[in-house]
Amino acid sequence: MPFFYYRIFIAFAFLISFTCQASRYTIVIDPGHGGKDFGAVGKITNEKTINLDVAILAGEIIKKDHPDIDIVYTRSDDRYISLKERADIANNAEGDLFISIHVNSVAKSNRRRTTIKGTSVYTLGLHKSAANFEVAKRENSVISLDTDFATSYEGFDPASAESYIMFELGQNRHIDQSVRFAQHVQNNLIKTAGRTNNGVRQAGFWVLWATSMPSVLIELDFICNPMMEKYLDSDKGKQAMAQSISDAFSSYLGAGSAHMPKAASDKTKKPSKSTVESKNKEKRPTESQANASSSKKKYHVQILASAKPVKNGAPDFKGRKPGCFRDGKWHKYYIGECSTMAEAKKLLKENIKDFPGAFIIELDNRQK
Repeated sequence: MPFFYYRIFIAFAFLISFTCQASRYTIVIDPGHGGKDFGAVGKITNEKTINLDVAILAGEIIKKDHPDIDIVYTRSDDRYISLKERADIANNAEGDLFISIHVNSVAKSNRRRTTIKGTSVYTLGLHKSAANFEVAKRENSVISLDTDFATSYEGFDPASAESYIMFELGQNRHIDQSVRFAQHVQNNLIKTAGRTNNGVRQAGFWVLWATSMPSVLIELDFICNPMMEKYLDSDKGKQAMAQSISDAFSSYLGAGSAHMPKAASDKTKKPSKSTVESKNKEKRPTESQANASSSKKKYHVQILASAKPVKNGAPDFKGRKPGCFRDGKWHKYYIGECSTMAEAKKLLKENIKDFPGAFIIELDNRQK
């Protein structure tokens, strides 16, 4: 074979290989804390150690069950990684799903400190309770360990309630997928790991806001409870919790929520080695994106959700005349009809004082 044609052959083979790798599905697993940041500390262990052990186990199980999926860890050993670096790793890898693993705790002054228990899975949102806010503040407070964090995080103050409005103004467009995956994780942690159900929740976690993919933050259980700490530190407990996360992904995938690229479902493809390095991937458009031109999608600002219908003119609406749609048992009320996200963000900003819990939603023919 002449050298010229040989070079063309090699280039063509490389292009095919790159294309096959480019559309692989990538899960980014984030073991919270690490290095100088111990996270919550118990009597016999600490959060950073539990997070890492469960994260590595979960990645190994997912890889075994789904060999065509790439696993990226934000850290694979005991080192400090800033929240910004974690988000950068996920975004540079162009991840399709971000899973941040943590362990919960409460203040020493809390009367329930040694008895509180249960698991919660969080998605991005404005905290609806003081308890959710405290969890978000604790997890976000790690940014104070970074040099010149005020500049790196653009003035975000994890202790200031006003700072958290940014999470609603920059509402994650992957929120529906995030909530669906969170529900699968919560269900499996209850069923497989036997954890007490504290529900799927929303709060303003910086790392979830900064990642451009469906993202969840898991609080496995409370390390401040001696009985829960023993379980969290046990091989049996870590294995069960890791299996729960893997099973949750399998359920999420089976429900069609993962928008798997074609290459990830082709079992004839040779799987690539899991890596913490970023890689380039071409994204296949989702079905919803492909049909966007024929849909009637509009952006709105949701101001209220109620299990029972709310009458027109009710004080809760503060003079607005909202639209309404049903989402399961909930009646959800919204204002505005915007063609672009920029318009919706402006509308949200104008109404956030009257409706602190408001956020942007997208409806297609009055369906969320």
